[in-house]
Amino acid sequence: MARSPFRSKALIAAVATVGALALTACSSTPADSPASTSPTTNVLAAKGLDDLSGKELIERLDTLPVAERPDGLVASVRPDEVLISENDGPETSVALPDDEFYVSVAPYVNRTHDCYFHSLTTCLGELRDQPIRVTATDVADGAVLADLTSRTYDNGFVGLWLPRGIEADVVVEYEGRTGRATVGTGPDDPTCVTTIALA
Repeated sequence: MARSPFRSKALIAAVATVGALALTACSSTPADSPASTSPTTNVLAAKGLDDLSGKELIERLDTLPVAERPDGLVASVRPDEVLISENDGPETSVALPDDEFYVSVAPYVNRTHDCYFHSLTTCLGELRDQPIRVTATDVADGAVLADLTSRTYDNGFVGLWLPRGIEADVVVEYEGRTGRATVGTGPDDPTCVTTIALA
């Protein structure tokens, strides 16, 4: 029986989507990885990361050069914790501050990818180690929450610690281009923003 051309196109599109997510290894939706945690895992100790707080863990792994990142380690940033596993083994969690929300931003010019929960070890953005300026202001009252001029990390992202329970207007400037997005910091909001197109 001949295969419908419409079915073939749908199948190709589905395979392409899965392939793109596998290449970037970012979590695209909240339902990707249910939070099943195991307190007995010694993954962090094996990697020399067990003495770090959740905030320190994020800052260490997100800023680490890509070539130096631990093989097989997956660290997924959720709104209130970091879920960590190695080689599909059991997960352990490290709590994040009650009053701060971490969001990792990967602005882009030509290409991007879907992402919901930022992976500290596998997500890759387009603009790696590039000079940018990022500002974030509270949508409710216009208060400046962040204003930094730096470089994107080796993974193409830059991280922001924002107050919980707000909406922020995030503006990125890069080589005369500008992009912006509204970012939420609630319990169901993404920790990975890959939708800021620079034009």
